[in-house]
Amino acid sequence: MIGESVLRLEDRPLLRGEGRFVADIDLPHQLHMRIVRSHAAHGVIESVDAAEALAVPGVAAVWTDAEVAGVPPIDFRQVGADQMVPYRQPILAQDRVRYVGEPVAAVFATDPYVAEDAAEVVVVEVSELPPLLDPCGPLGDFDGRLDTEAYLFTEQTGDVDAAFDRAEHVFTAGFSVGRHTGVPLECRGALAVHHRTTQTLEFLGAAKVPFQNRDALAKMLGLPPSRVVLREAHVGGGFGVRGELYPEDVLVALAALRLGRPVKWIEDRQEHLVAANHSRDQHYRVRVATGASGVVEGLEVEFVSDQGAYVRTHGATVATLAAAMLPGPYRIPNYRVTGRVRLSNKTPAGTYRAPGRYESTFVRERTLDAVAAGLGVDRAEVRRRNLIGSTEMPFERGIGALGTPVVYDSGQYEMMLDRVMDHIDYGALTASLAERRAAGELVGLGLGFFVEKSGLGPFAGSRVEVDPEGCVTVTTGEASVGQGFETVMAQICAETLAVGLDRVSVIHGQTDQMSYGMGAFASRATVMAGTATHTASVALRRRAIEVAAEMLEASPDDLELVDGAVRVVGSPAQAVSLGAIASALGPASPYVHSRPGLVTEEWYTTSHMNYPYGLHAGVVALDPDTGSVEIERYVIAYDIGRAINPMLVEGQIVGGAAQGFGGALFEDFSYDDIGQPQATSFMDYLMPTAAEMPELEILLSEDAPSPLNPLGVKGAGEGGTNACGAVIAAAVDDALGRPGAATSLPLTPERLHTLCRRHAG
Repeated sequence: MIGESVLRLEDRPLLRGEGRFVADIDLPHQLHMRIVRSHAAHGVIESVDAAEALAVPGVAAVWTDAEVAGVPPIDFRQVGADQMVPYRQPILAQDRVRYVGEPVAAVFATDPYVAEDAAEVVVVEVSELPPLLDPCGPLGDFDGRLDTEAYLFTEQTGDVDAAFDRAEHVFTAGFSVGRHTGVPLECRGALAVHHRTTQTLEFLGAAKVPFQNRDALAKMLGLPPSRVVLREAHVGGGFGVRGELYPEDVLVALAALRLGRPVKWIEDRQEHLVAANHSRDQHYRVRVATGASGVVEGLEVEFVSDQGAYVRTHGATVATLAAAMLPGPYRIPNYRVTGRVRLSNKTPAGTYRAPGRYESTFVRERTLDAVAAGLGVDRAEVRRRNLIGSTEMPFERGIGALGTPVVYDSGQYEMMLDRVMDHIDYGALTASLAERRAAGELVGLGLGFFVEKSGLGPFAGSRVEVDPEGCVTVTTGEASVGQGFETVMAQICAETLAVGLDRVSVIHGQTDQMSYGMGAFASRATVMAGTATHTASVALRRRAIEVAAEMLEASPDDLELVDGAVRVVGSPAQAVSLGAIASALGPASPYVHSRPGLVTEEWYTTSHMNYPYGLHAGVVALDPDTGSVEIERYVIAYDIGRAINPMLVEGQIVGGAAQGFGGALFEDFSYDDIGQPQATSFMDYLMPTAAEMPELEILLSEDAPSPLNPLGVKGAGEGGTNACGAVIAAAVDDALGRPGAATSLPLTPERLHTLCRRHAG
């Protein structure tokens, strides 16, 4: 089963129209919540008048900050720091509003349309203040005491100053990546009910990190974690955006407790675009020191990350990941980076597929393109001269990320470069593009190397159990966000236990089924939960053979597990099925020496992430009249150590590339001078469609299995996104014959049109 492109088990109910998303779930006597949001980007709240809303028939309650004053702000889940604590977001605005869309009041009614009508008559009076929209400019005032720089950090390896002092060449550049986000098909939603008989708060519609959100909700609401149960339903896309703990989630849970009825909230698209986490929005200044051959001796980077109005659950995750992963696959012995997390009067930001790496790969690869152009060295050759060699693995960066030291576990970077160069016939392709440019076409090639991170610990657990009918259940505290998690866990278990996939079911994302869980983020699910499932399945296999040896009066060394049964080698008639073994292991069984049942639970722990890597190559053609970009050809090479299901990996790569192209060419959250968002619907927030997607050429490799887990796997979720911005920008430069022309993303039609006009001039 491992390595086979089997069809997704998850698709069966979805294809039959039996998917159960949170919007599909209704409970008797439920109330519906509607949020009253700030219309101003920045200002002092003078009053909130809910009298008219409370008079609307069917309205059960209207809350403002006064009703939730005892609830603390939402705390950090990752990369928190004392300096950032005052910048956390309250569940309803206190004293000030700081972005358009901030929750100011919550309306609860018997019908969603009644709730919406009532919300429209809640009158919020705000004395507006000048908004801060440029995080790179002067610092602003956050609350009368604090300025708008929430976090400042510096990381360094080697002697950077000495490297610049002795450098033969020094190049400087500036880059920026605009503000965009994941925009999953399914908007956010939640349904909570307080079961009085058990004194349990049940929260439906959880995603991504249900256990961590359970603990956060319990702490904020003053409940024991054992009395809070989160349940994951089907998830219509995650991408880092969905599943974090937002103000609306806490309000729904609190209302279920206080109002004594189930409470449901479903976000509409306009709310999603102004209230769910944005991402990216980073601005860089770079200096690079090289020798005459283009070997990088020193790299100094300063950047600002526009966090938006508050620091949400991710803390400084995006900024610190950008800093840690910026050197990529290159040696770079001397490196210094200073990151500033600053606030603005925009929607708060968080993670989005390849957070920090999409941005830093763009900066690094554009910097190497500048070195190549400045020295007159071929850009592929510049990369080759700087790549970390396979004999240098494991390679220690000397800096950390997400609480772990960055140590590249394995990699064949030069082999991958050779493979891609051969696949695209680099010499012939560059010559062909030069001929087309000479004939008047605006066509060009871009390259983008990257290293990803995956398999974030510290733990994951799986329980594997066989019932008397021989059916196998895998239960894990990890979560699924639509990436084929159930299929992959079933494949790992099925191969180890020699049973068919149809005999395996997978339970995940239910906080009352396991004691602990971390969730689905950081490309960790297959690495962590897959290893735990493999370990538990191996232990169950061993247990089954031991019991079968007693039942068959044979030596365990003479037994094998084939087709769901343990049999004597060479005598297939002497066999006992896994179901029969499970049946024989009842509480009064003579074969039970500890716990009854054919069940094992194992945990995998690690203090290190592992690091897949890849190379993108793309050819684009520009239309100077419209400023449009046609991606004529796009190649993604990706090494993930071992592919459990190659088809699912390719699906992840294709989906990730679509989002990468969106951020490179179309998607942009812009604001006017008073902080009003200009992209609040799909009329304004442009996303790539099937018409803009090229036919991708995917080169999936398994040349560098991870030595950190028995399966050798690395994460696959973010490599399709990572280098898209870098490649598209480099190809645009090549098409225009102007190195360094494309320094900002996205390269929207308007911006491309301007670049093409300058080229023509």
